[in-house]
Amino acid sequence: MDIAYFVADRPDALSAKAQLVDRYGEVAVEDCEVLIALGGDGVMLDALHAVMDQDIPVYGMNFGSVGFLMNEPTHNDLPARLQRAERARFHPLRMRGSTTSGETFDALAINEVSLLRETRQTAKIRISIDGKVRLESLAADGVIVATPAGSTAYNFSAHGPILPLDAQLLALTPISAFRPRRWRGALLRHSSVVRFDVLDYEKRPVSVVADNKEFRDVVDVTVAEAGDKCLTMLFDEGRALDERILKEQFHTD
Repeated sequence: MDIAYFVADRPDALSAKAQLVDRYGEVAVEDCEVLIALGGDGVMLDALHAVMDQDIPVYGMNFGSVGFLMNEPTHNDLPARLQRAERARFHPLRMRGSTTSGETFDALAINEVSLLRETRQTAKIRISIDGKVRLESLAADGVIVATPAGSTAYNFSAHGPILPLDAQLLALTPISAFRPRRWRGALLRHSSVVRFDVLDYEKRPVSVVADNKEFRDVVDVTVAEAGDKCLTMLFDEGRALDERILKEQFHTD
Protein backbone atom coordinates (compact mmCIF):
# COMPACT_ATOMS: atom_id res chain seq x y z
CA MET A 1 0.00 0.00 0.00
CA ASP A 2 1.36 3.43 -0.97
CA ILE A 3 1.45 5.61 2.15
CA ALA A 4 2.20 9.30 2.70
CA TYR A 5 2.52 11.12 6.03
CA PHE A 6 1.34 14.39 7.58
CA VAL A 7 3.20 14.94 10.83
CA ALA A 8 3.05 17.30 13.80
CA ASP A 9 6.28 19.09 14.65
CA ARG A 10 6.89 17.23 17.89
CA PRO A 11 9.53 14.61 18.75
CA ASP A 12 7.22 11.63 19.38
CA ALA A 13 5.30 12.12 16.12
CA LEU A 14 8.50 12.63 14.11
CA SER A 15 10.04 9.53 15.67
CA ALA A 16 6.93 7.51 14.86
CA LYS A 17 7.07 8.65 11.24
CA ALA A 18 10.71 7.56 10.94
CA GLN A 19 9.82 4.08 12.21
CA LEU A 20 6.79 3.80 9.94
CA VAL A 21 8.75 4.91 6.88
CA ASP A 22 11.45 2.37 7.70
CA ARG A 23 8.86 -0.45 7.79
CA TYR A 24 6.32 0.58 5.16
CA GLY A 25 8.00 3.17 2.95
CA GLU A 26 6.77 6.58 1.85
CA VAL A 27 5.43 8.19 -1.32
CA ALA A 28 4.41 11.75 -2.16
CA VAL A 29 0.94 12.80 -1.05
CA GLU A 30 -0.32 13.07 -4.62
CA ASP A 31 0.71 9.44 -5.25
CA CYS A 32 -0.57 7.83 -2.05
CA GLU A 33 -3.51 5.53 -1.39
CA VAL A 34 -3.72 6.59 2.27
CA LEU A 35 -2.44 9.62 4.17
CA ILE A 36 -1.29 8.92 7.74
CA ALA A 37 -1.73 11.88 10.12
CA LEU A 38 0.53 11.77 13.18
CA GLY A 39 -0.43 14.26 15.89
CA GLY A 40 -3.64 15.52 17.47
CA ASP A 41 -7.04 16.48 16.14
CA GLY A 42 -5.65 19.72 14.72
CA VAL A 43 -3.19 17.75 12.60
CA MET A 44 -6.06 15.56 11.38
CA LEU A 45 -7.96 18.66 10.25
CA ASP A 46 -4.87 20.04 8.51
CA ALA A 47 -4.29 16.68 6.78
CA LEU A 48 -7.91 16.58 5.55
CA HIS A 49 -7.54 20.11 4.21
CA ALA A 50 -4.35 19.04 2.42
CA VAL A 51 -6.23 16.35 0.44
CA MET A 52 -9.52 18.23 0.13
CA ASP A 53 -9.46 18.05 -3.67
CA GLN A 54 -8.05 14.52 -4.01
CA ASP A 55 -10.47 12.31 -2.04
CA ILE A 56 -7.59 10.50 -0.33
CA PRO A 57 -8.59 8.75 2.93
CA VAL A 58 -6.80 9.90 6.08
CA TYR A 59 -5.92 7.63 8.99
CA GLY A 60 -4.83 9.37 12.19
CA MET A 61 -2.55 8.19 14.99
CA ASN A 62 -2.87 10.14 18.22
CA PHE A 63 0.18 12.04 19.45
CA GLY A 64 -1.89 14.93 20.81
CA SER A 65 -3.92 15.64 23.93
CA VAL A 66 -7.50 14.69 22.98
CA GLY A 67 -7.33 12.66 19.78
CA PHE A 68 -11.07 12.32 19.27
CA LEU A 69 -10.51 11.95 15.53
CA MET A 70 -7.47 9.70 15.89
CA ASN A 71 -6.58 6.05 16.40
CA GLU A 72 -4.18 4.57 18.92
CA PRO A 73 -0.56 4.80 17.71
CA THR A 74 1.05 1.49 16.76
CA HIS A 75 3.57 0.31 14.20
CA ASN A 76 2.30 -3.27 13.93
CA ASP A 77 0.38 -4.62 10.94
CA LEU A 78 -0.45 -1.16 9.60
CA PRO A 79 -1.46 -2.30 6.08
CA ALA A 80 -3.86 -4.88 7.57
CA ARG A 81 -5.35 -2.26 9.91
CA LEU A 82 -5.85 0.10 6.99
CA GLN A 83 -7.54 -2.62 4.92
CA ARG A 84 -9.96 -3.41 7.77
CA ALA A 85 -10.56 0.20 8.80
CA GLU A 86 -14.08 1.62 8.94
CA ARG A 87 -14.74 4.68 6.80
CA ALA A 88 -16.43 7.92 7.83
CA ARG A 89 -17.39 10.09 4.84
CA PHE A 90 -18.80 13.59 5.13
CA HIS A 91 -19.01 16.98 3.45
CA PRO A 92 -17.29 20.12 4.79
CA LEU A 93 -18.83 23.58 4.98
CA ARG A 94 -18.10 26.34 2.47
CA MET A 95 -17.93 29.86 3.87
CA ARG A 96 -18.04 33.05 1.79
CA GLY A 97 -18.16 36.64 2.95
CA SER A 98 -16.91 40.21 2.77
CA THR A 99 -15.04 42.60 5.05
CA THR A 100 -15.41 46.27 5.93
CA SER A 101 -12.65 47.08 3.41
CA GLY A 102 -14.70 45.54 0.59
CA GLU A 103 -12.53 42.42 0.25
CA THR A 104 -14.21 39.06 -0.30
CA PHE A 105 -13.07 35.71 1.06
CA ASP A 106 -13.97 32.05 1.03
CA ALA A 107 -12.78 28.98 2.92
CA LEU A 108 -13.77 25.41 3.72
CA ALA A 109 -14.44 24.12 7.24
CA ILE A 110 -14.48 20.50 8.39
CA ASN A 111 -15.58 21.15 11.98
CA GLU A 112 -17.28 24.52 12.13
CA VAL A 113 -17.53 28.13 11.06
CA SER A 114 -17.41 30.52 14.03
CA LEU A 115 -18.20 34.23 14.20
CA LEU A 116 -16.48 35.87 17.16
CA ARG A 117 -16.46 39.35 18.67
CA GLU A 118 -13.09 41.08 18.31
CA THR A 119 -13.34 43.53 21.23
CA ARG A 120 -15.06 43.98 24.58
CA GLN A 121 -18.20 45.02 22.71
CA THR A 122 -20.85 42.33 22.30
CA ALA A 123 -21.35 41.27 18.69
CA LYS A 124 -24.75 41.91 17.10
CA ILE A 125 -25.62 39.58 14.23
CA ARG A 126 -28.69 39.08 12.06
CA ILE A 127 -29.30 35.43 11.13
CA SER A 128 -31.11 34.34 7.95
CA ILE A 129 -31.84 30.78 6.85
CA ASP A 130 -32.51 30.06 3.18
CA GLY A 131 -33.12 33.74 2.49
CA LYS A 132 -35.53 34.37 5.39
CA VAL A 133 -34.55 36.33 8.49
CA ARG A 134 -35.00 34.09 11.50
CA LEU A 135 -33.32 36.21 14.17
CA GLU A 136 -33.23 39.96 13.64
CA SER A 137 -30.48 40.57 16.18
CA LEU A 138 -28.39 38.13 18.22
CA ALA A 139 -26.32 39.88 20.89
CA ALA A 140 -23.61 37.42 21.91
CA ASP A 141 -19.91 36.64 21.98
CA GLY A 142 -20.50 34.91 18.65
CA VAL A 143 -22.26 32.07 16.85
CA ILE A 144 -21.25 28.71 15.37
CA VAL A 145 -22.37 26.55 12.47
CA ALA A 146 -21.07 23.02 13.05
CA THR A 147 -21.07 19.82 10.99
CA PRO A 148 -21.90 16.48 12.64
CA ALA A 149 -18.16 15.65 12.53
CA GLY A 150 -17.41 18.88 14.36
CA SER A 151 -20.38 18.89 16.72
CA THR A 152 -18.32 17.39 19.58
CA ALA A 153 -15.68 20.14 19.34
CA TYR A 154 -16.19 23.89 19.86
CA ASN A 155 -19.94 23.50 19.29
CA PHE A 156 -20.27 21.11 22.23
CA SER A 157 -18.15 23.37 24.46
CA ALA A 158 -20.64 26.15 23.67
CA HIS A 159 -23.46 23.83 24.85
CA GLY A 160 -24.55 22.92 21.33
CA PRO A 161 -25.99 19.49 20.48
CA ILE A 162 -23.93 16.46 19.50
CA LEU A 163 -25.07 15.22 16.09
CA PRO A 164 -24.83 11.65 14.76
CA LEU A 165 -22.53 11.52 11.76
CA ASP A 166 -25.37 10.51 9.41
CA ALA A 167 -27.89 13.00 10.86
CA GLN A 168 -28.02 15.19 7.71
CA LEU A 169 -28.15 18.19 10.03
CA LEU A 170 -26.14 21.26 10.96
CA ALA A 171 -25.96 22.75 14.45
CA LEU A 172 -26.46 26.51 14.83
CA THR A 173 -25.23 27.45 18.29
CA PRO A 174 -24.81 30.86 20.00
CA ILE A 175 -21.74 31.60 22.10
CA SER A 176 -22.73 33.21 25.41
CA ALA A 177 -25.97 34.71 24.12
CA PHE A 178 -27.04 37.94 25.88
CA ARG A 179 -30.14 38.71 23.83
CA PRO A 180 -32.35 36.84 23.26
CA ARG A 181 -31.13 35.35 26.52
CA ARG A 182 -33.11 32.13 26.27
CA TRP A 183 -32.18 31.28 22.67
CA ARG A 184 -30.11 28.12 22.62
CA GLY A 185 -29.66 27.67 18.89
CA ALA A 186 -31.28 25.52 16.21
CA LEU A 187 -30.93 22.32 14.23
CA LEU A 188 -30.91 22.91 10.48
CA ARG A 189 -31.19 20.69 7.42
CA HIS A 190 -27.77 19.93 5.98
CA SER A 191 -28.86 21.68 2.76
CA SER A 192 -29.65 24.96 4.55
CA VAL A 193 -27.91 28.18 3.53
CA VAL A 194 -27.07 30.28 6.60
CA ARG A 195 -26.33 34.00 6.27
CA PHE A 196 -24.93 36.21 9.00
CA ASP A 197 -25.04 40.01 8.72
CA VAL A 198 -22.94 41.86 11.27
CA LEU A 199 -24.87 44.80 12.69
CA ASP A 200 -23.08 47.97 13.79
CA TYR A 201 -19.82 46.43 12.55
CA GLU A 202 -17.74 49.60 12.97
CA LYS A 203 -18.45 49.78 16.69
CA ARG A 204 -18.75 46.01 17.23
CA PRO A 205 -16.17 44.32 14.95
CA VAL A 206 -16.48 40.60 14.30
CA SER A 207 -14.08 37.99 12.92
CA VAL A 208 -14.94 34.65 11.35
CA VAL A 209 -12.97 31.41 11.59
CA ALA A 210 -13.31 28.36 9.35
CA ASP A 211 -11.36 25.65 11.19
CA ASN A 212 -7.93 27.33 11.24
CA LYS A 213 -8.49 30.22 8.79
CA GLU A 214 -9.50 33.58 10.25
CA PHE A 215 -10.83 36.70 8.55
CA ARG A 216 -11.30 39.89 10.54
CA ASP A 217 -13.70 42.84 10.38
CA VAL A 218 -16.39 40.97 8.49
CA VAL A 219 -19.66 42.48 7.26
CA ASP A 220 -21.48 39.37 6.09
CA VAL A 221 -20.85 35.61 5.96
CA THR A 222 -22.75 32.88 4.14
CA VAL A 223 -22.31 29.22 5.11
CA ALA A 224 -23.54 26.14 3.25
CA GLU A 225 -22.56 22.52 2.88
CA ALA A 226 -19.94 21.96 0.16
CA GLY A 227 -21.68 19.15 -1.68
CA ASP A 228 -18.91 18.97 -4.26
CA LYS A 229 -16.33 18.00 -1.62
CA CYS A 230 -16.28 14.67 0.22
CA LEU A 231 -13.74 13.69 2.87
CA THR A 232 -12.87 10.26 4.26
CA MET A 233 -11.44 9.38 7.66
CA LEU A 234 -10.38 5.84 8.58
CA PHE A 235 -10.90 4.29 12.01
CA ASP A 236 -9.86 0.97 13.53
CA GLU A 237 -12.51 -1.71 13.78
CA GLY A 238 -14.91 -1.01 16.64
CA ARG A 239 -13.76 2.62 16.95
CA ALA A 240 -15.76 4.21 14.12
CA LEU A 241 -16.50 7.91 14.40
CA ASP A 242 -20.27 7.45 14.64
CA GLU A 243 -19.75 5.11 17.61
CA ARG A 244 -17.49 7.66 19.30
CA ILE A 245 -20.05 10.40 18.78
CA LEU A 246 -22.78 8.21 20.29
CA LYS A 247 -20.61 7.33 23.29
CA GLU A 248 -19.79 11.00 23.83
CA GLN A 249 -23.48 11.71 24.42
CA PHE A 250 -23.44 9.36 27.42
CA HIS A 251 -20.10 10.53 28.81
CA THR A 252 -20.53 11.56 32.45
CA ASP A 253 -17.02 12.59 33.58
